[in-house]
Formats: sequence, C-alpha cells, structure tokens
Amino acid sequence: MQDNVMLRMKSITKTFPGVKALDEVDITVEKGEIHFIVGENGAGKSTLMKVLSGIYPYGSYDGDIIFDGKIKHFHGIKDSVSDGIVIINQELELFPNLTVYENIFVGHEINNKLSIMNWDKTKSEAKKFLDMVGLDVDIYSLVGSLGVGKQQLVEIAKALSQNVKLLILDEPTAALNEDDSENLLNLIVELKKQGITSIMISHKLKEVEAIADSLTVIRDGMAVTRMVKEDINEREIIKNMVGREIEDIFPKRPAYAGGEVVLETVHLNSFDTSLNRYIVSNSNIKIRKGEVVGIAGLMGAGRTELAHSIFGNPKNYKITGSTIVFGKAVKLSSPKKAIENGIAYVSEDRKKDGLILEETIGQNLTVSALQKISKMGVINYLTQNTSAEKYVKDLNIKTPSILQKVRNLSGGNQQKVQVGKWLFAEPRILILDEPTRGIDVGAKYEIYTIINDLVAKGMSIMIISSELPEILGMCDRVYVIAEGVQTAEFDIKDATSEKIMEKATV
Repeated sequence: MQDNVMLRMKSITKTFPGVKALDEVDITVEKGEIHFIVGENGAGKSTLMKVLSGIYPYGSYDGDIIFDGKIKHFHGIKDSVSDGIVIINQELELFPNLTVYENIFVGHEINNKLSIMNWDKTKSEAKKFLDMVGLDVDIYSLVGSLGVGKQQLVEIAKALSQNVKLLILDEPTAALNEDDSENLLNLIVELKKQGITSIMISHKLKEVEAIADSLTVIRDGMAVTRMVKEDINEREIIKNMVGREIEDIFPKRPAYAGGEVVLETVHLNSFDTSLNRYIVSNSNIKIRKGEVVGIAGLMGAGRTELAHSIFGNPKNYKITGSTIVFGKAVKLSSPKKAIENGIAYVSEDRKKDGLILEETIGQNLTVSALQKISKMGVINYLTQNTSAEKYVKDLNIKTPSILQKVRNLSGGNQQKVQVGKWLFAEPRILILDEPTRGIDVGAKYEIYTIINDLVAKGMSIMIISSELPEILGMCDRVYVIAEGVQTAEFDIKDATSEKIMEKATV
C-alpha cells in the first residue's frame, strides 16, 4: 500500500484554548480512492481537514502532513491549492452577484501577456469545466440564481480549474435533495475514474456505504479505526462513532392510539407575489394530539412554505382558506399569533433563522418567551439562568456553561438549543423543519428520543424531512407534497420509500 499512498497525516494534534480538538490523529489516503472521514459533531473532522488545507497553518498544530511523498508545510490555503489540494467547505464560498464563469476563475484568473484578463479564454475554459461536472447552465447566469445543488457543482468545477489532485468535500450533500445528492455522488465516482482522489466528510452513512473505498472514524479528537470497502457497514461505523451499539437508529415508541384533531388546514392556499405563483395549493392536513405527522417531498415542493403559512406567515404570502387550531378557526397573521395559539416552529436553517449565534445558550433558550422571566420589561437573570440550566439538563446539551456562545457548539447541540428555545414557550404543536440536518447519528438519536418523549406527554409534532428513512422511522402518518400540491396521504404502515417518491414526482 505504501507506494500507492497519496496522503499521510501523522500524529496531528491541534489545541484551542482549553480544548484538545485533535489528539495524535493518523490518516492514510491512497491515490485515486474515495476516503470518508466520519464521526459525531465536534469529533474533529472539519478541524483535521482545515489543518490539511492550510486554513490552520503550519505552526498552529503538531504533527506532519506528507503529500505525494513529501512533507508539506502549508502556511495558508494558497499553498495547499498550489499543490493540488482543494477544499469545498459546507458553507459554499461563491460570490452570488458574480456570473458562473467569473466564480470558477476568481482568485486564479486567466490573464494575457499584459496581465489583463483574457475573457474569451476564461469563458471557454469555464464551459469546459462545467461540462466535466455535467452542469448545463448559462455561464452568464449569476450564481445566486442557482439552486444549492448547482452551486455545489460550480464549486467542483472551480476546483477542477485549479488542477486538483485531492478534492476535500465537507458535508457536500447536507443541503441537497435526494436527486441532487445522487448526482453529486455519481460525479465523485466519475472523478475517481479520471484519477482524482477525494476525501469526504459526511453524516449520511448510506452514501458512505455506497461509494467509500475506505474511511477513518474520528471520535473525541482521535482516529479510532480505519476501514476498507469490504469491511464498511453502517452498524460497525455507528459503533465506532459513538463508542457503543445503537440497536435501532429510530428509538421505539408505542403505536399511535389516536386522539382529537389539534390542527387542521382546510383548502389552504398561499400565493407568493415575488414568484407570481401558488407555493401551497389546496392543503388539507390534520394533526392529532400526541401524533407525529411527516411532510415529505422534493426540495422546493412547498413543505417549508406550508410550515410558514401555518406559523404566522412570516414571508407575507397571500393566504386563503382556513387554519383550525384546537377546534377553532384562527387567523395566524404573525408568528406571535401562532405562538399564542400554542404553535412553535423549529427552522430548517438554525444558523440563519433559528439561533442568535453570538449570544449565550441561556439567552437563546429563553428568547421565545421573555415574559416568563421578566417583570415590567426587566429580565430576572436568576430566573433566566435557572430555566436555561433545566433545559440544558433535560435535553443533554453538552456545554461547560450556559454562558457559552451558541456559535461554539456542535451542530447537534445547536439543534437541541433551538428545540429547547421553543419548548420554553410551552407549545402544544411543534413543527420541526429538517430537524436532523447536518448532525451526526448519535445526536440524531438524541433528537428522536426527545421527539418521542414530547409526544408521550401529549404534544403534537409535524416533521418536514428530506430523509425518507427519517419520515418512515419516526412518523405515524405522512403527507406528500409536489409543486405545492398535496398528492398523497399514507398511514405509516402502508408507506414505503417507493410510494412516497412516486407521489413526490408527479
């Protein structure tokens, strides 16, 4: 194997103030293989890749990077790129107001002998790299007008334009629907055939099983095992990630026994004036007490728009039809009205819409119901801290203190804070939009356990999810939406991935 090794990272140790993020980590990646780095949130996966790519420069860590047989000292990302190592971070680094072809060559422009941009060659080369990644878009399109899946391909085209030898992708499919995810994985396999080595960080173990040639499991900042293709299986990966067996990915709860309807939409329509079309058409859904109802469909089908239409219409759609809450028709004209009627909404984008990242855990956990911890507009900080400590304990939020800024938490713990924020408002109906996006299998299990505990206490929950196993594993019933239209309703015992996808693509 030694002669075919492209990369070795030896005894990599990285320390932040008070925290050892990486502890003597060794990884080996062979030429032309697809190698996955897997582990729970906060395990050190992204930190390791930032060391490799020069984002954390030489001198800020201990250990050696050996690439193509030579020890490398990357003092910045330009150094690693010049050696053919390109990282695509989870937060895409594109310029939305520049064209596709400009984004592909920004930072490594094609100039003529007079150091002036050669626009004709830039455009022709951009088209060549777009063809290589299978992206059929106008090179003059603004990147901001493209969907996330296409933006991801622009990033890969940009990497190819930099003569990439080793492509690093951090959670590349986290925000993609199933079709876009499959297309991206197929592209990575195709790039392998062209001799490009890839390292991928992913929480989606099905895609790990599908295309990985090898993987390294990171736990608590240490590399605990390396597995090769013939030994890779989901159960063994999970065992090594969390340090224990998880018998079922979805914790069991008793079969739903029925109850009164607590929320109902009747011929609900939402018209988006900016798009000049209906994004929710004739929605008729029911949620019962203590029930988990799934909303399935492709990205852009109108699932989140349905949630917004119920949760106070924050996007100012033109809404017709009725929403009935606890047997009474109500006009939910604002999120405040929705909260007053016992409805809470956990956003799909916790960083943008769900949390105040620069504030503390305690502040975030209590922000949804400040009236509970204040008098005459003055916050009682002792009450706030006591309340926050309770939710930190109840939700098993891993933090040294409620004074920790939310920005510094792992994705799974951030998601628990977002859930806890709404539980503090004491809702009776909870809408969870992509509740486990971007979090690891151990944190997912904890979120699922919280959901089961809540419905056992009589709460009613709507889950919007792009992951069909999650819909099938957690819900009692599921509605399918396609292009804003409700196309099917299944009792979960009758639902399959095939049936749902058939109705999601009509």
